[in-house]
Amino acid sequence: MGKWDSLESAPPDAILGITTAFKADDDVNKLNLGVGAYRTAEGLPFVLPSVREAEERVVAEKLNKEYLPIEGHSAFCRLSAKLIIGDEDAHAKERIATVQALSGTGALKVAAEMLHLHSSNKDIYISRPTWGNHRHIFTSSGLTVKEYRYYDKANNNLDFEGFLEDIRGMREESTIVLHACAHNPTGMDPTHEQWSLILQAIKQQNVQVIFDCAYQGYASGDLDTDRYAIDLFLQHGLEVWVCQSFSKNMGLYGERVGALHMVAGSPSVAQALKSQAKVIIRGLYSNPPTHGARVAACVLGDPDLMSRWKSDVRAMAGRILGLRQVLKDALIEAKAPGSWDHITTQIGMFAYTGLNEQQSRLLTTKHHVYIPSFCPCA
Repeated sequence: MGKWDSLESAPPDAILGITTAFKADDDVNKLNLGVGAYRTAEGLPFVLPSVREAEERVVAEKLNKEYLPIEGHSAFCRLSAKLIIGDEDAHAKERIATVQALSGTGALKVAAEMLHLHSSNKDIYISRPTWGNHRHIFTSSGLTVKEYRYYDKANNNLDFEGFLEDIRGMREESTIVLHACAHNPTGMDPTHEQWSLILQAIKQQNVQVIFDCAYQGYASGDLDTDRYAIDLFLQHGLEVWVCQSFSKNMGLYGERVGALHMVAGSPSVAQALKSQAKVIIRGLYSNPPTHGARVAACVLGDPDLMSRWKSDVRAMAGRILGLRQVLKDALIEAKAPGSWDHITTQIGMFAYTGLNEQQSRLLTTKHHVYIPSFCPCA
């Protein structure tokens, strides 16, 4: 008997399994609404023109393929922090510890390992529902994953009172994961007034905050608007961590470009945080990939490309907002029962449709529209 003969196969990833089924379907009108990636009207991946230009410039330089430092590409780290951390005082006083990561997933994993090794409280709270990979990332790092209420399915709205009540029940020095904008998978974000109340509750409980920011610019079309919650928390003195991804807003999905930014109370603490993060990275993947970071740094560091990139992001966000309105209008015209206001109230790439599991399965089996039946979002 072989050593691994008794090993059972792991269940397939639920979301990626939808893509596998979609590819196997030969219907010409099939649609895949499960994948978290922007698509053209023809259903094809989209390379942003500004990013394509940046890549051409990078390739033309004929740079070498040497390893990056453990913390990553220096210009990328500096410019990505400037993009997401609006606190100029933190920049000026060198209170930000930034390390390049393998997109948002890698940033979350490094943050999880930091908490496991260095936090006295191993409890981490994620929203119910949340991105499917959050739980796995944190449990595999030895953290105790708990949930806070977030979405009211009955009314297709934010369960704000339940959200606040659960924050007020968190133990001191627990960690909470907040979605900076375009909540995945509900598309339902707090209002500015609600963010202020969330901030107050978190400060009162002395809870560590991790912002998962995969959609900056992708929600409203404006990069600064979409970092509102992060700015608010920094203005009130919270030492937040931000897990940043450029997969969606630059379309760099396969390049795995992201960063972990840790705001500290002093330069010495920032240095300590960065040094410990580097130890973790060394054991996980040694150092991050070069090409995508060079492309992103080229966009972020060139005023002309930056301006064109902002236009590209506005165009993508605007198209999504427009499609939401088209879908809502079509449902109303078809006299579909119930209210469909939530389709346009929600924001970003994802929408909680309000469909039940049976209805979602029917969309797939009868109409070849692939949507998660276990989590009726698109």
